[in-house]
Amino acid sequence: MSVETDSHGRLYLSSELRQKYGEKFHVVEYEDRLELIPIDEDPLQAIREAAGDAFGGESVEELREEARQQAKKDAEEGFERGKRAAGDNDE
Repeated sequence: MSVETDSHGRLYLSSELRQKYGEKFHVVEYEDRLELIPIDEDPLQAIREAAGDAFGGESVEELREEARQQAKKDAEEGFERGKRAAGDNDE
């Protein structure tokens, strides 16, 4: 299938394609081409479906809090490793 842009640079997709893939797309630019990646109407639900039960039914707020706690823990551990490494260099 090929499509052309109009005088304003717009692409028009057939109704069959819009019904199959939706109306929103992320445009990915490569050196030699563009790709249209469909954006799900509910991206979090799409991720949950793709990941199966990995989220265990947790809410967005719970996932955010877990991510914050993990980032804080990782930062603290990195800080401690940096302090230890700096202490090793002082000898």
